Amino acid sequence: MAQGIPNEVMVNTALTKELADVAKDAALLQGVLMRIQETPNSSEVVTYAPFTLFPTPVPKAAFLQALAVQTHFNALVDKISQDPDFLRDALASTIAVDDFTARLYRIHQQILKEGRSQSIMLGLNRSDYMLDQKEDGTSSLKQIEINTFAASFGGLSSRSPDVHRHILKVAGLLEESQRILDNNPTAGLAGAVAKAWELYGSERAVVMFLVEESQRNIFDQRYIENELWKRDIPSIRKQFDDVCKTGSLDQDKRLFVDGLEVAVVYFRNGYMPQNYVSEQTWDARLLMERSLAVKCPDIATHLAGTKKVQQVLARPGVLEKFFPDQPQVVEQIRATFAGLYTLDMGPEGDKTVAMALAAPDQFVLKPQREGGGNNIYGSQICQVLEELKESTERMAYILMDKIHPNPAQNYLLRRDTPLQISNCLSELGVFGAYVRKGKDMVMNECVGHLLRTKSSEQSDGGVAAGVAVLDNPLLV
Repeated sequence: MAQGIPNEVMVNTALTKELADVAKDAALLQGVLMRIQETPNSSEVVTYAPFTLFPTPVPKAAFLQALAVQTHFNALVDKISQDPDFLRDALASTIAVDDFTARLYRIHQQILKEGRSQSIMLGLNRSDYMLDQKEDGTSSLKQIEINTFAASFGGLSSRSPDVHRHILKVAGLLEESQRILDNNPTAGLAGAVAKAWELYGSERAVVMFLVEESQRNIFDQRYIENELWKRDIPSIRKQFDDVCKTGSLDQDKRLFVDGLEVAVVYFRNGYMPQNYVSEQTWDARLLMERSLAVKCPDIATHLAGTKKVQQVLARPGVLEKFFPDQPQVVEQIRATFAGLYTLDMGPEGDKTVAMALAAPDQFVLKPQREGGGNNIYGSQICQVLEELKESTERMAYILMDKIHPNPAQNYLLRRDTPLQISNCLSELGVFGAYVRKGKDMVMNECVGHLLRTKSSEQSDGGVAAGVAVLDNPLLV
């Protein structure tokens, strides 16, 4: 069976130092880039995005399983977004105690009351997994979460395969270099945005990337933007503040920002409470949701990606509600679920609290937050739950089984960081894209993958949070 990188290469200090220099230059040449500001008063610097020196071995069967189930997850998210009763029941306890989710849900309610202006739905998702290693030596693919909002690194992961191919060739590992998979999420994600723009039906209208003021990960977005320009689809980048100041709806609810009609709003900002700095920011989100523009995601799809919905989906019989005549689809999706447990008030939630306090290292405590670095582990779980166990505030969280992947050795290349070998854990992301018009699913595809790797000493956090680095799978 094909294996990973030979150990004699991994531990050859002189070779790895040489390869690291080659790798950094290759990353710059291939456009695996991030923008940083070194100090508050200095100019911005473009550098390579952090990545591994070598690709990481990933079992082929698990990789193909993750790809095969992605279109089913696309369909599931879309079905949830169309089921207001399910969202209401699933989120009832959460919105009672979590202000951010409650604000989002109120926008959802207002849109339902007014009636949706747009029948075109655009979904760009990323489902994230780890391989759970059992004591008997077997492993299984388990989902960490599905991201329905601003699923990132499709752009950079389209550029990184050539970097690892080049490194392996320089290291004399030609056979291994040929096992690095082609990967182009950029094309698939941009293709879905282009289809939604086309269905909107106005060549004058633009795709609006809604972005943060300070954007380290700008090149990841630019690759998708450039792909749209190649298709002669005009794209603009605006912030919430721009929508506050220049956004308006005409009598047909067409959205105009800075005088330009917007066909598609592609949210790359707006998934964290701190993104909403004022009431005017919330008003801008509502304005966009009320508009005729296609939203990616719309407010219902945003809510469909919450941790609480993930936990409710794992309950017996819930998936069958969405796929009543498709037992194989239900089986494929459910096979990826880790144990997920409610913290709602009552006997079931009390049981979850007791279980977590008895063995905190076996679980992860998750709030309704995105962006990395929010989850709670180990002894901190005890601190939080001892404080909240009798309070309704505990309903803002869910509990999940901790996934235990097998560590692998690699080098994490970061700017201004010494080169050293580390025990690493990897997380596989799979990108999905779908477009629906009315009841017709126009596009539903798996469009690529992402591998991120971090030191096994780190519990939580992604590439943007400065913890993980980009990687590529070497199928074994």
